[in-house]
Amino acid sequence: MLNDRYIFSQLIDSLPRYEFNRCVARYHGNRRIRSFSCFDQFLCMAFAQLTYRESLRDIEICLHAFHKKLYHAGFRGVIARSTLADANELRDWRIYEDFAHVLIARARKLYLADGFGAELEQPAYALDSTTIDLCLTLFPWAHFRSHKAAIKLHTLIDLRGNIPRFVLITDGKTHDVNVLDVLPIEPGAFYVMDRGYLDFDRLHRLTTGSAFFVTRAKSNLDFNRRRSRLVDKTTGLRCDQTIVLGGPLTSKLYPEPLRRISYCDLETGKRFVFLSNNFVLPALTIANIYRCRWQVELFFRWIKQHLRIKSFYGTSPNAVKTQVWIAICTYVLVAIIKKERKVDLSMHEILQILSVSLFEKTPINEALTLENPATRNV
Repeated sequence: MLNDRYIFSQLIDSLPRYEFNRCVARYHGNRRIRSFSCFDQFLCMAFAQLTYRESLRDIEICLHAFHKKLYHAGFRGVIARSTLADANELRDWRIYEDFAHVLIARARKLYLADGFGAELEQPAYALDSTTIDLCLTLFPWAHFRSHKAAIKLHTLIDLRGNIPRFVLITDGKTHDVNVLDVLPIEPGAFYVMDRGYLDFDRLHRLTTGSAFFVTRAKSNLDFNRRRSRLVDKTTGLRCDQTIVLGGPLTSKLYPEPLRRISYCDLETGKRFVFLSNNFVLPALTIANIYRCRWQVELFFRWIKQHLRIKSFYGTSPNAVKTQVWIAICTYVLVAIIKKERKVDLSMHEILQILSVSLFEKTPINEALTLENPATRNV
């Protein structure tokens, strides 16, 4: 019966085991493994994310405290700090990258009908990066500055549901604009990004791929105006123009017309100038789409506060990427649970409840329902 099952095992039931096993087989993850499989590794690391464990020893001690419950929660291997460290060091991190994309595809379908603050039927994505500081002595491969190491987490999130669509982990010295070279282009979709991604050669790749972009123009942009459209200045719009680039190099890198929209925030008085290759949507909709770009900043702030991606259990590139991708799997799994089970709580509230109740025998929907004790029937 459901009441006899631990919350952790109910969570694990939401994972597509067949797809997970395919990812493991693709990279021979369980080759010559006797007792601690890739799935055991995944469960240990997911447990660490859900319960905010600080180290491998912390994970080992906490799981040993529940040793009588581990089998029924889904664990099959013998859990030891050294075994988990070796698994993070040696087993291909791409197993968990591929599995994260399986979960992402499932989550995106669930959030497909959600709005995000702009009237838009097409998919819309926000692109940005965040830097995670590391110790140069422990992570010499992630050299960033003379006395500092870091990695960058480049993320493209789906604005419907804040689900990561694309994630790339690089060293801290990699410039953000280089991500546009490997970004998956979805025809008809909108890509929203700040001025750090303003490279007209790379933006033209989006245009030739039948995708749209919205970004901010730099103050020294050299352009020639072709035409202007009327705007309602009471909405904050100041101009809506069709332009062509005037610089000798930029005009060759991006030879097609662009749309230039000037907008003034009525609350702060701050002025923005947007560039886009979409000439169909109203100018105010373009401005609202860019406003939604801040959701990716909130996403980075959320995962840094609530998941373990700032302190790592291993120091090798494989261990770091394994931890980051399993953290993303955990985030997406919680998002799937929230939507599939129609939980009326925030992601933060769900994680807080799960962190103290994983080994309780309670139906997960009941555990994720906040009930005021004063309203309970006596």
